[in-house]
Amino acid sequence: MLDKKILADLQEYIDQNMTFILYEKSAAPLEDFVLESISPLEIETFIAQKRKPTLQKVLFDFIDKKGAASDAEIYKKAGIDRRHFSKIRSNPEYRPSKNTVIALGLALELNKKETDKLLSSAGYSLSDSETSDLVIQFCIERNIYEIHQVNYALDYFSQKPLGGIL
Repeated sequence: MLDKKILADLQEYIDQNMTFILYEKSAAPLEDFVLESISPLEIETFIAQKRKPTLQKVLFDFIDKKGAASDAEIYKKAGIDRRHFSKIRSNPEYRPSKNTVIALGLALELNKKETDKLLSSAGYSLSDSETSDLVIQFCIERNIYEIHQVNYALDYFSQKPLGGIL
Protein backbone atom coordinates (compact mmCIF):
# COMPACT_ATOMS: atom_id res chain seq x y z
CA MET A 1 0.00 0.00 0.00
CA LEU A 2 1.26 3.46 -0.86
CA ASP A 3 1.78 5.90 1.98
CA LYS A 4 0.20 9.39 2.10
CA LYS A 5 3.41 11.14 0.95
CA ILE A 6 3.66 9.04 -2.22
CA LEU A 7 -0.04 9.53 -2.93
CA ALA A 8 0.35 13.31 -2.45
CA ASP A 9 3.38 13.32 -4.77
CA LEU A 10 1.42 11.28 -7.30
CA GLN A 11 -1.49 13.72 -7.17
CA GLU A 12 0.90 16.67 -7.67
CA TYR A 13 2.55 14.87 -10.61
CA ILE A 14 -0.80 14.21 -12.24
CA ASP A 15 -1.92 17.80 -11.70
CA GLN A 16 1.27 19.16 -13.28
CA ASN A 17 1.36 16.77 -16.25
CA MET A 18 -2.28 16.38 -17.13
CA THR A 19 -2.93 17.30 -20.77
CA PHE A 20 -6.66 17.76 -20.27
CA ILE A 21 -8.96 18.94 -17.51
CA LEU A 22 -12.03 17.00 -16.49
CA TYR A 23 -15.20 19.01 -16.66
CA GLU A 24 -16.39 17.81 -13.24
CA LYS A 25 -13.38 19.36 -11.49
CA SER A 26 -14.15 22.87 -12.72
CA ALA A 27 -17.01 25.32 -12.68
CA ALA A 28 -15.92 26.75 -16.04
CA PRO A 29 -18.13 26.06 -19.06
CA LEU A 30 -17.37 23.03 -21.20
CA GLU A 31 -16.56 25.24 -24.19
CA ASP A 32 -13.42 26.46 -22.38
CA PHE A 33 -11.98 22.95 -22.60
CA VAL A 34 -12.21 22.44 -26.35
CA LEU A 35 -8.72 22.04 -27.67
CA GLU A 36 -7.40 25.27 -29.11
CA SER A 37 -6.33 23.49 -32.28
CA ILE A 38 -9.93 22.50 -33.13
CA SER A 39 -12.46 25.12 -34.01
CA PRO A 40 -16.17 24.40 -33.59
CA LEU A 41 -16.65 25.45 -37.22
CA GLU A 42 -14.22 22.73 -38.37
CA ILE A 43 -16.13 20.14 -36.40
CA GLU A 44 -19.48 21.34 -37.76
CA THR A 45 -18.11 21.24 -41.32
CA PHE A 46 -16.72 17.75 -40.80
CA ILE A 47 -20.04 16.51 -39.45
CA ALA A 48 -21.99 18.12 -42.29
CA GLN A 49 -19.71 16.51 -44.89
CA LYS A 50 -19.70 13.05 -43.29
CA ARG A 51 -23.28 12.74 -42.02
CA LYS A 52 -25.33 10.04 -43.71
CA PRO A 53 -29.14 9.96 -43.91
CA THR A 54 -31.06 8.90 -40.79
CA LEU A 55 -32.63 5.48 -40.38
CA GLN A 56 -36.02 7.09 -40.89
CA LYS A 57 -35.03 8.52 -44.29
CA VAL A 58 -33.28 5.35 -45.48
CA LEU A 59 -36.12 3.10 -44.32
CA PHE A 60 -38.89 5.11 -45.95
CA ASP A 61 -36.86 5.52 -49.15
CA PHE A 62 -36.61 1.70 -49.29
CA ILE A 63 -40.33 1.36 -48.61
CA ASP A 64 -41.06 3.72 -51.51
CA LYS A 65 -38.49 2.03 -53.77
CA LYS A 66 -39.86 -1.46 -53.07
CA GLY A 67 -43.40 -0.28 -53.82
CA ALA A 68 -44.99 -1.65 -50.66
CA ALA A 69 -48.78 -1.39 -50.75
CA SER A 70 -48.81 0.18 -47.27
CA ASP A 71 -46.75 0.77 -44.16
CA ALA A 72 -48.98 -1.76 -42.41
CA GLU A 73 -47.87 -4.44 -44.86
CA ILE A 74 -44.24 -3.81 -43.88
CA TYR A 75 -44.61 -3.57 -40.12
CA LYS A 76 -46.87 -6.62 -39.96
CA LYS A 77 -44.46 -8.63 -42.09
CA ALA A 78 -41.62 -7.50 -39.79
CA GLY A 79 -43.58 -8.48 -36.67
CA ILE A 80 -43.58 -4.90 -35.36
CA ASP A 81 -46.64 -3.28 -33.83
CA ARG A 82 -48.21 -0.13 -35.27
CA ARG A 83 -47.16 2.10 -32.34
CA HIS A 84 -43.51 1.08 -32.62
CA PHE A 85 -43.54 1.65 -36.36
CA SER A 86 -45.23 5.03 -35.82
CA LYS A 87 -42.44 5.99 -33.42
CA ILE A 88 -39.87 5.20 -36.13
CA ARG A 89 -41.87 7.21 -38.67
CA SER A 90 -42.46 10.27 -36.49
CA ASN A 91 -39.12 10.62 -34.71
CA PRO A 92 -36.02 10.94 -36.93
CA GLU A 93 -33.78 10.62 -33.85
CA TYR A 94 -35.37 7.36 -32.66
CA ARG A 95 -33.10 4.35 -32.90
CA PRO A 96 -34.84 0.97 -32.67
CA SER A 97 -32.98 -2.19 -31.72
CA LYS A 98 -30.74 -3.98 -34.19
CA ASN A 99 -33.21 -6.87 -34.39
CA THR A 100 -36.03 -4.46 -35.27
CA VAL A 101 -33.96 -2.96 -38.08
CA ILE A 102 -33.08 -6.46 -39.35
CA ALA A 103 -36.76 -7.47 -39.24
CA LEU A 104 -37.66 -4.38 -41.29
CA GLY A 105 -34.93 -5.26 -43.81
CA LEU A 106 -36.30 -8.78 -44.12
CA ALA A 107 -39.86 -7.46 -44.51
CA LEU A 108 -38.63 -5.26 -47.37
CA GLU A 109 -36.69 -8.20 -48.84
CA LEU A 110 -33.52 -6.14 -48.99
CA ASN A 111 -30.35 -7.69 -50.40
CA LYS A 112 -27.11 -7.74 -48.37
CA LYS A 113 -25.91 -4.34 -49.58
CA GLU A 114 -29.27 -2.71 -48.90
CA THR A 115 -29.50 -4.37 -45.48
CA ASP A 116 -26.03 -3.08 -44.63
CA LYS A 117 -27.11 0.44 -45.63
CA LEU A 118 -30.26 0.23 -43.49
CA LEU A 119 -28.36 -1.12 -40.49
CA SER A 120 -25.60 1.45 -40.88
CA SER A 121 -28.13 4.28 -40.87
CA ALA A 122 -29.13 3.12 -37.36
CA GLY A 123 -25.53 2.65 -36.22
CA TYR A 124 -25.46 -1.14 -36.55
CA SER A 125 -23.79 -3.71 -38.77
CA LEU A 126 -23.78 -7.45 -39.39
CA SER A 127 -20.67 -9.03 -37.93
CA ASP A 128 -18.84 -12.02 -39.37
CA SER A 129 -17.95 -12.94 -35.76
CA GLU A 130 -21.49 -13.34 -34.42
CA THR A 131 -23.44 -16.53 -35.07
CA SER A 132 -26.79 -14.73 -35.19
CA ASP A 133 -25.46 -12.21 -37.72
CA LEU A 134 -24.08 -15.01 -39.88
CA VAL A 135 -27.47 -16.76 -39.81
CA ILE A 136 -29.11 -13.49 -40.91
CA GLN A 137 -26.55 -13.04 -43.70
CA PHE A 138 -27.09 -16.63 -44.85
CA CYS A 139 -30.86 -16.10 -45.02
CA ILE A 140 -30.48 -12.85 -46.94
CA GLU A 141 -28.06 -14.40 -49.44
CA ARG A 142 -30.50 -17.32 -49.95
CA ASN A 143 -33.51 -14.94 -50.29
CA ILE A 144 -35.12 -16.32 -47.13
CA TYR A 145 -37.08 -13.28 -45.94
CA GLU A 146 -40.00 -14.84 -44.03
CA ILE A 147 -39.36 -13.84 -40.42
CA HIS A 148 -40.64 -17.15 -39.00
CA GLN A 149 -38.22 -19.14 -41.17
CA VAL A 150 -35.35 -16.85 -40.13
CA ASN A 151 -36.36 -17.29 -36.48
CA TYR A 152 -36.34 -21.08 -36.87
CA ALA A 153 -32.83 -20.86 -38.31
CA LEU A 154 -31.75 -18.64 -35.40
CA ASP A 155 -33.35 -21.01 -32.90
CA TYR A 156 -31.59 -23.99 -34.49
CA PHE A 157 -28.29 -22.32 -33.57
CA SER A 158 -29.60 -21.36 -30.09
CA GLN A 159 -29.76 -17.68 -31.01
CA LYS A 160 -32.36 -15.16 -29.90
CA PRO A 161 -35.16 -14.84 -32.45
CA LEU A 162 -36.06 -11.55 -34.10
CA GLY A 163 -38.86 -9.89 -32.24
CA GLY A 164 -38.47 -12.40 -29.44
CA ILE A 165 -41.13 -14.64 -31.01
CA LEU A 166 -40.54 -18.03 -32.59
